[in-house]
Amino acid sequence: MAINKLAIIGGSGLYDVEEFKERELLDINTPWGKPSDQILKTKYNSKDVYFLPRHGRGHFVSPSKINFRANIDALKQLGVTDIVSVSAVGSLKEELPPGKFVIVDQFIDRTFARNKSFFDEDIVAHVSMAHPTSKGLMNACEDSIKKENIQYQRGGTYVVMEGPQFSTLAESNLYRSWKADVIGMTNMPEAKLAREAEMRYASVSMVTDYDCWHPDHENVDVQQVIKVLLDNAAKAKNMIKNLIDNFENHIDPNDPTNNCLDVAIITAPEKRSKKTIDKLNTIAGRVLNK
Repeated sequence: MAINKLAIIGGSGLYDVEEFKERELLDINTPWGKPSDQILKTKYNSKDVYFLPRHGRGHFVSPSKINFRANIDALKQLGVTDIVSVSAVGSLKEELPPGKFVIVDQFIDRTFARNKSFFDEDIVAHVSMAHPTSKGLMNACEDSIKKENIQYQRGGTYVVMEGPQFSTLAESNLYRSWKADVIGMTNMPEAKLAREAEMRYASVSMVTDYDCWHPDHENVDVQQVIKVLLDNAAKAKNMIKNLIDNFENHIDPNDPTNNCLDVAIITAPEKRSKKTIDKLNTIAGRVLNK
């Protein structure tokens, strides 16, 4: 029987879950370099769970400088099968006020300065991103949020901008014209890389402010954002505990993520160098070492 392991990738304001008393900080090396910070391995209700602060503890890694490939490779090395991203976002809709959570199911990737694939040398793979989040994991997130009576929306489109600056007013209005729901800087290429690594992925976005389209939020102030962030982080920690308890009940054995590399690698076997196969061992060893 497959062993399923959950990891939480925490965004702005969520750098630790202090309530987890059994703690081990792991230093992991990957072929892509070091992850954002040490990975916290902990147990909750006798289940292993891993926590990685995306910006590092103390928030010292800019969105454009996050080593997304190392983060995903390191979690895969630890046997993680399911990733829930918890991220701070701005709202592009009046009905998504600060404090509301959105279980994202679509992304528009507007980033341009990041390494977006593990398959960028010697071996080419094209994974489907039509449905970038795992339905079963989304169900687990929804259950966990409901238990805490947090206001939320199921389904929504997250525009991922490069940052680190916030949007111009023209950009904000453009994204609203696309009917997008929230805007942030970090879920891409994270979701793409998780799919390439055959790891189920879900994203819970916590609204901290209206983006600058809103007359009351023209000047997004980091101090105001931090106030909402801390309140959201407290809610998120309770949601995470519920998730650890329930995520295995929602795993779909037919989730397309589980074996998406079977039909993704296009490079002829004789063109695949041993060096690249070795580099991709954690991510794609299941298919490359057949």
